[in-house]
Amino acid sequence: MIVAIGSDHAGFMYKESLKKHLTLLNIEALDEGTYNSSASDYPDYAFKVSRRVVDKQVDFGILICGTGIGMSIAANKVKGIRAALVTTAFTAGSAKTHNHANVITFGSRVNTIEEVINFLNIFINTKASEQERHINRVKKISKYEVEEWEK
Repeated sequence: MIVAIGSDHAGFMYKESLKKHLTLLNIEALDEGTYNSSASDYPDYAFKVSRRVVDKQVDFGILICGTGIGMSIAANKVKGIRAALVTTAFTAGSAKTHNHANVITFGSRVNTIEEVINFLNIFINTKASEQERHINRVKKISKYEVEEWEK
């Protein structure tokens, strides 16, 4: 498994911790930056990680900023991305099961690193639902996205 990971300055330390955790799980992490805690703009990293996902260079993406909100908003502007802000164990599982999320975002000022690692583990170990109702909802989102981009 390969994942793309990125953060702004607020998420830098969490990104570094998550990379170490992914290594322990034998998961390769492609680091799309930032590479230090100097002020940076979250959309830059959201777009880089999201491009890796839609180009199928990675299995999914991980983004971290202060709240996770900005990263989620920016990532969801990329056609083909279903980014989910994960703040609880329930949302970690649901992001994969119900929404077939391909990018997850975390807030370093919202959850502890221990919580985020737990949420990441849940996401990794959860399967996307094969129930028709969930698949149909994801298809509706994808169809709308294509129609809107073609306008």
